[in-house]
Amino acid sequence: MPTEHLFIDGALAAADMARRITVVLGDAIAARGVATIALSGGRSPRPVLEALSDAALDWEKVVVTLVDERWVAPDHADSNERLVRETLLRGEAARARFVPMKNGAADAYAGQAACEAGFAALPWPLDIVLLGMGEDGHTASLFPQAKELAEGLSTSALTLTVTPPAAPHQRMSLSAHAILKSRHIFLQIGGAAKKAVYDRALAGGPVKELPIRVALCQHQVSVEVWISE
Repeated sequence: MPTEHLFIDGALAAADMARRITVVLGDAIAARGVATIALSGGRSPRPVLEALSDAALDWEKVVVTLVDERWVAPDHADSNERLVRETLLRGEAARARFVPMKNGAADAYAGQAACEAGFAALPWPLDIVLLGMGEDGHTASLFPQAKELAEGLSTSALTLTVTPPAAPHQRMSLSAHAILKSRHIFLQIGGAAKKAVYDRALAGGPVKELPIRVALCQHQVSVEVWISE
């Protein structure tokens, strides 16, 4: 079972998660001289990343990358890279090394090989993979009903290209293999609707139905979940 951190307020949950991330990254730097974290996009991580940007870390020894990315320009409003640069990589935290998913290829399928090579060069295992979850149970860009879902759950590659069945933009995503090739999985859950999906996922069932089960229904990586109303 995941370790749950329960909060009545999303801001308190975000601040607590940022503190926990700081501890894990600091411990990694002390133990190995480098710390690595993969971040999710969307609205939920924004306050976490803003709080984390003020953390007292040796940021030059931190590698920051993404859990998934839309294949849009880095300055596009939907870009996760833009979110990370605006919220986290500022002040002292700007000294961290950022490894993007998006490259100059015309589309995500053409860019996947270069993305894979870049991710293979990271210092694995990642210390933290920070996941989100949609109300459809997707995590990263592992969407139910996506034609690439079976590949994402079975491939030994670290990354894969996904065309979401409903959401806009081609995506690049970590595979299930990459997510589970980490030391810690952190998950944010906010609101009653997502809490209901989370509870369903914990109850067990096919991963292809609720892909977040890839993280929740396994025993090889520790999982911590921050839940707010």
